[in-house]
Amino acid sequence: MKIDDAHRITSVEALTARYGEPGEASLLKETASLHANYCAFIRAAPFVALATSGPDGLDVSPRGDAPGFVEVHDDKTLLIPDRRGNNRVDSLRNIIADPRVALLFLVPGIGETLRVNGRADISIDPALLERLAVDGKPPRSVLVVHVDTVFFQCSRAVVRSRLWDPAAQLPRSALPSTGRILRDLIGDRFDGEAYDRELPERVGKTLY
Repeated sequence: MKIDDAHRITSVEALTARYGEPGEASLLKETASLHANYCAFIRAAPFVALATSGPDGLDVSPRGDAPGFVEVHDDKTLLIPDRRGNNRVDSLRNIIADPRVALLFLVPGIGETLRVNGRADISIDPALLERLAVDGKPPRSVLVVHVDTVFFQCSRAVVRSRLWDPAAQLPRSALPSTGRILRDLIGDRFDGEAYDRELPERVGKTLY
C-alpha cells in the first residue's frame, strides 16, 4: 500500500502536533527500577511477550508458565527461564547481537499491562538453572534482564479488544489448526491430520 507523502508523518514535531503532549500521569508512572506495586504485577503474571532486535530483524516471542515464573531478583533485575520450545531461538540469537529487550506482562482478568525495557544476558549458570527448575527439569537457559524503565499501560486496549471477556472467545475450530497450516505451507507430503491428533499429547509431554 502506497501512502501519499502529504499524509505521511515523518517528524516528531508533526507527531506531537497530531497527538499533543502526554499527560502528566503517563510520565510520572515511569520508573527506573521495580517498584513494589510493579513487582506485584510481575508475580501475578503467567504470560509475558518478549521483544528483541537483531541483524536479521525484529522478533516478539511469547513466554508463559505458572504465575510468578518470571522471578524478581532485585529492584533492577528479572530472571526469565527459557523452557523447551521449537529451538528456533530467534530471541536468543537477537540478544547475543543486541541485548536490548522489551517485555509486556499480561495478567488474566486485569486490564492494565506492565511494560519493562532493559538489557538481557543469557545465563547457563547451573545454580540459576536449578533454582528455576520445574518438576526437577531446569530451563535450557535463563534470561537475566537488567531493568532500565518500567511503567504500566492503561486498560483501554484490553477493554476495546474484550480480551478477557469469555463471550468474545472463539472455539479453536474457528481458525485453521496447526496441522492444517503446516500442510498448506508444506504440501500434501505433510500429514496435517496426524500432526493435529498427536499434538496435545506431544505438548503435554514436552512442557518442561
